[in-house]
Amino acid sequence: MNVQWHCLAECSDVPPEVDPADVFAFDGEGGDGERGAVAGVVLRTEGEARAQALLVAGAATVFIGEAALRDSAMVERLAAKFGAGRIGLYVPARRMEIGWSFDTTSNADFRVVTPSQCEPCWEILRADGSRSGVRMHWWLGEMMKRGAAAALVQVDIRDDTDLNLCAGLVEDFGERIWLGPLDDRDPAFGDWTTYGRIERIALAPTLFARRDSLLPAAAPECEVAASGEPA
Repeated sequence: MNVQWHCLAECSDVPPEVDPADVFAFDGEGGDGERGAVAGVVLRTEGEARAQALLVAGAATVFIGEAALRDSAMVERLAAKFGAGRIGLYVPARRMEIGWSFDTTSNADFRVVTPSQCEPCWEILRADGSRSGVRMHWWLGEMMKRGAAAALVQVDIRDDTDLNLCAGLVEDFGERIWLGPLDDRDPAFGDWTTYGRIERIALAPTLFARRDSLLPAAAPECEVAASGEPA
């Protein structure tokens, strides 16, 4: 599997030896010209005006965060003005918690315990880390329809359920998805790529610096004898 790695960091934290074309930089201190050299600029909370300023200044792609959650129409407006290929989404997420409630009205003879959701899903987080209640997979689909060309997702993959959710994202959105850990500092990238099927990974500088060692070594191919049978 050919994994693509990008460094996801504040502008001031990007190691000087990293090619700007391999960087997604969070918007912060520094000039717009500097941001124009990176692969994408990530806006945690800033809205349409800031996104437009960056795009006019030459930013290749702007990944819009919480502002797109508040005003989804801005994605459509920006895509129409600057081209869909330059508009992305920044989406921090966690597994949505399941709540339970008693249904005592539909059948007076029984109390039915009802879960708040039938299937596991990831939930979008706001910039302050609070839960939005918005299901990420559904929301990404809606934003792609409005013109978003890519999504940069930060989420921790803890178990097989998360791996299945990851594989579902890749199945539906393919190479439009970049994924990186939210808080996990020791991700099992072998599982990410094998079972989650992710091929585009964005990492904080400390992980990016040792990216070559994060995937398990490929098993050596069996030597084949002249007869065509394994030696």
